[in-house]
Amino acid sequence: MNQQIENRIEANDTSINSLLKGQKFYIDYFQREYRWGESHIKTLVEDLTNTFLKSYKDGDAPEAVGSYQSYYLGPVVFSINPETAKKSIIDGQQRITSITLLLIYLNNRQKDFDDDDKVQIADLIFSVKHRVKSFNMTDENREPCLKSLFETGDYSLQDDDDETVENMLNRYLDIDSCFPEEIDEKALPFFIDWFIENVVVIEIKAYSDENAYTIFETMNDRGLNLTSTEMLKGYVLSKITDRKQRNEINDVWKTAIQSLHQIDKNADQSFFHAWFRGHYANSIRPGKAGSENQDFELIGSRFHNWFKDNHLELFELESSNDFYQFFKVQFPFYVKWYLAYKEASKQYTPALAHIHYVKNWGIADSLQEPMILAPICVGDDETTIKAKLNATAKYIETFTVRRSVNYKKFGQTAIKYTMFNIIKAVRSNELNKLIENYQHFAGDIPQKWDAVEQFRLHGMNRKFVKHLLCRISSYVDGLVGKDISYTQYFAPKGKPFEIEHIWADKFEEHKDEFEQITDFQTWRNNIGALILLPQGTNQSFNSDKYSDKRDHYIKENTYAQTLHEKYYEKNPNFLKPEQVKAIGFKSHKDFLKDDIAERNKVVQRICEQIWDF
Repeated sequence: MNQQIENRIEANDTSINSLLKGQKFYIDYFQREYRWGESHIKTLVEDLTNTFLKSYKDGDAPEAVGSYQSYYLGPVVFSINPETAKKSIIDGQQRITSITLLLIYLNNRQKDFDDDDKVQIADLIFSVKHRVKSFNMTDENREPCLKSLFETGDYSLQDDDDETVENMLNRYLDIDSCFPEEIDEKALPFFIDWFIENVVVIEIKAYSDENAYTIFETMNDRGLNLTSTEMLKGYVLSKITDRKQRNEINDVWKTAIQSLHQIDKNADQSFFHAWFRGHYANSIRPGKAGSENQDFELIGSRFHNWFKDNHLELFELESSNDFYQFFKVQFPFYVKWYLAYKEASKQYTPALAHIHYVKNWGIADSLQEPMILAPICVGDDETTIKAKLNATAKYIETFTVRRSVNYKKFGQTAIKYTMFNIIKAVRSNELNKLIENYQHFAGDIPQKWDAVEQFRLHGMNRKFVKHLLCRISSYVDGLVGKDISYTQYFAPKGKPFEIEHIWADKFEEHKDEFEQITDFQTWRNNIGALILLPQGTNQSFNSDKYSDKRDHYIKENTYAQTLHEKYYEKNPNFLKPEQVKAIGFKSHKDFLKDDIAERNKVVQRICEQIWDF
């Protein structure tokens, strides 16, 4: 082997276009899993789209994209075999996988565009050799999922799919849920051009595995740059002149940060974003091109600098004792309740139930976390704080569910001005005032519950439909006194629950009501024609006729049981309570189009009860 080539290391800034076009990347076995979570992909999409929208103006010429603000995505490290030119990813697999998913999503969004309006990006996703299509991420386990997402925008998980494939599908759905509506058909080609040309990546190439791993270790093990949290700590301690008080706050700080780091290595920074935005940010950048960053954005980028510039005016901290008292009392208080919020997100707790729900169907963390902390105050007792946290989360879920059944997105860009104004309005509210405010804000949500009658399952909203059915099923169980929580449906310890179509996918059995198969599919996917069943049970008779399946439903959850007349015979008091009576349950001996329409109205009335303020 040529010694000179073996020792070479090259580093160049490059674009997404140059990095991926016509390339093949091999993934070594030791780093095969793709583990990005929902927050990672949503943060990336929000950062990219926000940066683009700072420059884009309606009416721009296509060539104007070249002067738009660039975005730095970070480094990727490759090991290249000098003899075979085989290119293995050493560091950056998570980002390249995420970029590929975003490119597939963008390509699907422009499929119906005229050729003149399309940006050719397919060759950044796959290449064709000898008429065989293969994707730039060479891993046979990923191929079926990538192929299906590229061709249809959807993928059905198989029993043998691994963690990587499941995460890829979920992150693709996350991209769709958070991609801003402002980037419409007119703006989309500009965004794609910007994304593939103005997003900067540092490509580092080594021609031996030894050099490649040395680079990887240097990047991951030797970074000593101070974080914003550490710089804030240094500044705060420098303002406390009494040595004993300074040491005390140093100990308070250490304890708090250690607690936050038990959640996540970056949880300290997320906490300061939430606390400062929730209680002190008074401004947010306008949505027009060329606007300057304001409080909200400055806290997100360099909160230590923002604090230095604003601690006198916004925090009223001037003397050494001011700093001491503030960080002795306020700081640990908000850390404690931020940690409680995080714990309730993971673990269902009745007093904070809505916190758990919005973990699965909430808004962007950059908005949700400040909003959660905004109403609570140091003087509140524990019961009041929990009531405030739960009420805030209930409003957030009301907002997201109502938008979802109306097919409206709620990515950060689309809702940030609305939510920021609410954050300021509920800041430090007393509990009664807080509830009154949320009643008012819920009344102002333009998307109404009557859209439920037209709401149905499609390829991109399966996660939400499952969330909705889990909420409905656990709510109806609660009406009859069953102690079955949402989590026991959404993430049970045993068999998972799956969405069951009451109608089998057999158009020929419904030709007396439908002439077109598309009409049949629309009605079959209506929310009123869906229930939840345990995995296995669902698969064993999902192709049966309703007349054969209904006797199985009587053995399942209450919401499924209400389809059968025997449930009412065995539970004669079921319809007597006013809440239940208002929903209008009835059995369905047959299940025709009119029965689905009636069941849709039942779902609407259940939603109106669940999310009533």
